[in-house]
Amino acid sequence: MEEGESLKVAVRVRPFNKREIARKAKLIIAVDGDVTTVTAPDDQTDTKSFTYDHSYWSFDGFYENSDGYMAKDKKHKNGNKYADQNTVYDDLGKDILENAWQGYNATLFAYGQTGSGKSWSVIGYGPNKGIVPLICDDLFKGMTKKAAAAQYEVHFSMLEIYNEVVKDLLNPKKGKGGLKIREHPKRGFYAEGLTSVLVTNYEEMTRKMDEGTINRTIASTNMNATSSRAHTIVGIKFTQKTRNAAGVESAKNAVINLVDLAGSERVESTGATGDRLKEGAMINLSLTSLGDCIHALAEQSEGKQGVRVPFRNSSLTKLLKNALGGNSKTIMVAAISPADINYDETLSTLRYADRAKQIKTKAVVNEDPTEKLLRELKEENEKLKKQLLTGKVVPVDFIDEDGDGINDKDATKLRAKWEEEMKARMLENDKDISDMNYTYEERLKSQKKDIGDSSLKKKEEERLKKPHIYNLNQDPQLSGRIVHILRPGTTTIGNRKGSPSDITMMGPGIQQQHAVITVTQKNTVNLKPGNSECRVMVNGSLLQGEAELCHNDRLVIGSTQIWLFQHPGNKPKQAKGTKTPDITYEYAQEEIASKSGINMSADTDLGALQEELLEVMPAVEEANSISEELDKRVKFEILLVAPEVIGSQGKGKTQIHVKMKNLENGTEFVWPQNKFRDRLYQMKEMYEHYEDEDEWERPEAEDPFQESLDTEVHMGTVMVILQPVGHLVELKEQLTITNYKGTEVGVMNVEIMPCDAKGKEFVEEDDVFVDHPEELIGEDLHFKFKIVSCRGLPTRYKDVYCSYSMYLETDRTETKKISNSSNPDFNFTRQYNYKPVTTQLCEYLRNGHVVVRVMGKQQLRSSAVPNNAKGLSTKDLLKQDRTVFSNGLATNGRLQDPNKQSLIVELLLMKKTQARLQQKLDSVQKLVKEAENISRLKVSTTALKDVLSCTSNKQADIIIRKHLQGPELQR
Repeated sequence: MEEGESLKVAVRVRPFNKREIARKAKLIIAVDGDVTTVTAPDDQTDTKSFTYDHSYWSFDGFYENSDGYMAKDKKHKNGNKYADQNTVYDDLGKDILENAWQGYNATLFAYGQTGSGKSWSVIGYGPNKGIVPLICDDLFKGMTKKAAAAQYEVHFSMLEIYNEVVKDLLNPKKGKGGLKIREHPKRGFYAEGLTSVLVTNYEEMTRKMDEGTINRTIASTNMNATSSRAHTIVGIKFTQKTRNAAGVESAKNAVINLVDLAGSERVESTGATGDRLKEGAMINLSLTSLGDCIHALAEQSEGKQGVRVPFRNSSLTKLLKNALGGNSKTIMVAAISPADINYDETLSTLRYADRAKQIKTKAVVNEDPTEKLLRELKEENEKLKKQLLTGKVVPVDFIDEDGDGINDKDATKLRAKWEEEMKARMLENDKDISDMNYTYEERLKSQKKDIGDSSLKKKEEERLKKPHIYNLNQDPQLSGRIVHILRPGTTTIGNRKGSPSDITMMGPGIQQQHAVITVTQKNTVNLKPGNSECRVMVNGSLLQGEAELCHNDRLVIGSTQIWLFQHPGNKPKQAKGTKTPDITYEYAQEEIASKSGINMSADTDLGALQEELLEVMPAVEEANSISEELDKRVKFEILLVAPEVIGSQGKGKTQIHVKMKNLENGTEFVWPQNKFRDRLYQMKEMYEHYEDEDEWERPEAEDPFQESLDTEVHMGTVMVILQPVGHLVELKEQLTITNYKGTEVGVMNVEIMPCDAKGKEFVEEDDVFVDHPEELIGEDLHFKFKIVSCRGLPTRYKDVYCSYSMYLETDRTETKKISNSSNPDFNFTRQYNYKPVTTQLCEYLRNGHVVVRVMGKQQLRSSAVPNNAKGLSTKDLLKQDRTVFSNGLATNGRLQDPNKQSLIVELLLMKKTQARLQQKLDSVQKLVKEAENISRLKVSTTALKDVLSCTSNKQADIIIRKHLQGPELQR
């Protein structure tokens, strides 16, 4: 493999999911052999095809057999084409396993947007086992068959990378603040102190995988950390020990990394470039860095010189360095949605996978005599000890850019860092030496056996009989992982700060004594909040007092904890032919939204907006809860913003923004959804430190609850219709300025004045009016756009100015900035010259509009702060603020009614048209009268046409005199 082996890439398309079916999505993916083709939803001729090592069609052509396995349906037209779990495993999983037996490192990583089916391929569900469990099962089966050939050892590890922090999922309490990533000269990057357990069979490995998943679930549930933002790496170290004829022992080691990447849609720009907090930098860093590495590696494979691969830029890329650019045979599974509503993400994934297949890796067999390995480890440790003793830990060739060496302060820091790295390397070497000196039996004996296996089995048995609650999570894999059996009597729920509760829950809004569940002697179950401050919801409604729970009730504890109550002994009788709905996290959220007044059964055009609301509403609730607990004096609410407000021309969709209001000083900032989400992740990080009783406060400049007063805000918008320009009619209007919520915040005086090339404005006497804008096509057009003034603006703004963009402009034009006035006079004028008018411009003038934004900066006013606000907590301030509904949803943003403005324009044009028609009628009457005066009995049609074509009385008089003297008028 001297020249390297290309990374193997497979793409798999799943069936429509419930959401896509509800929105009547259309299929845009086609698979023919190894070729995957995607079609643009709005243009059937726009197709893009990609060729991969494997293209799997799993959209249709299957049925669920009696065991629950999705098998090929040979009666279906696509039955033979359908790729089931076994097909994918045979192509990819067995290849990984074979590489491991040969002593090669192997890596499988799954890529795709959230919900695209990554977990289905990698992990699977129920009888539809994915690649990972099938590899594990076959590995142990192979060890059993080849038991006489060698001695085998399998070590299992599991970690998660979230927000650049590496967490040990088999020992989540280890390494507060996350595990450190170290670099070994031979092994490459590794997570220091990561738990690696010896497993002897498939069942043990499965239990360990479940244990890691439960720990991941607990962390996700406690902090509502969306699993789609985390990367999970399962590590399997497979060792084969053999002795040759001379009795020399050698070890063949293979490391299998199985990587489930975070949702790829999170790589998108947050729209907050330049923000002082650099929103999302840590959350998106790993996937962004992975994309950069793949791009650089692909360029290297193409022969480009001097390309640097930024492996060190993130935790993920450090740990995947071998998989992507080193000693590993690597396979990538790209999962895609088949639906038109996910076109952009699907195309992005296909392009990403196409780039990745160009990467080459150079895997080698990892086999060495045991004695040689021991000797090398000991020699390296001796060398490191001498370096530490002599202080020669910094490379002598390390100099600054000027070649003058480094200063004492930097040298001290660098020395400390190198000493730390060397000590870590020595500890890792000592651990390897110790492991190699132990026999397999000694290691097995020294390792603590699994504790709680029997209790887990017992809990599963109890779930079938006794009342219990279990968690619901956005990630279906994590739902039902945390189970609490409810015993007779009372079960208390609270956070970990008060006296111990029977069930400890963490997260925003959880009180010390939050709720009590009582199992009565009659085997009924009641739930009661601790007090009026304890937020508890049952089936989407707030619980005010004690209530009896029924089987499959949905519970919300605090802001983020969602649970399902089940009572197997009190299941209601099910009517014949009916089916119990599948209770999921989405089901519970839809229920809450429905109870909040959102119509979840609305037509499909609102489907995307509804889905976004389902995601944003609980996020806003969580942000408010964190603000309350941390006493940040800030409140958040949802705004539905019309496309015109943000400057969309033509078709657009309503967008969701989040308003942040400072309850203490009255300032308000409206954030795009992505910016709010990234701020929320930082709020969660602060809250996590608060929960752990660590230092959690941040400087104001780094506080995600704060926004600088130097940040410009969008005060309001005016939409100016351009139709009068198409008729060369002047427009002078006073238009209403409306904010995001549709509230009037002032008026703007705007003028549009047709003029000649030199800027001379036309007057009534020029009579340049045209009946139809099409008459301007091919002619030159000149007009002035004026923003004269604004009146009645709120006094809390300074540096006020207006900005807009005209036809085909990419940059925005701005007026001057004015402060200390609620009635600023801008007296702004700009002339536009179009030579000539095109059909496109004509259409723009007929149907288009200019969106003028009024911008400014907020300034603090003593009158904006209520006298009674001083000294109050955030909780008290939230109670006082009544401008938002209970679910944090504000009204739709809207502009001045465009129909009203259109009516004004139409009346203006009608007036002009009426005047023109009256002029024509007067001219014809004058022609007839003049003809009668000279006893002319007939008027020719030519004379009539010429007179009717005149655009002024003066021009008509000339035409009439001409015809009176000619032969066209006869006696």
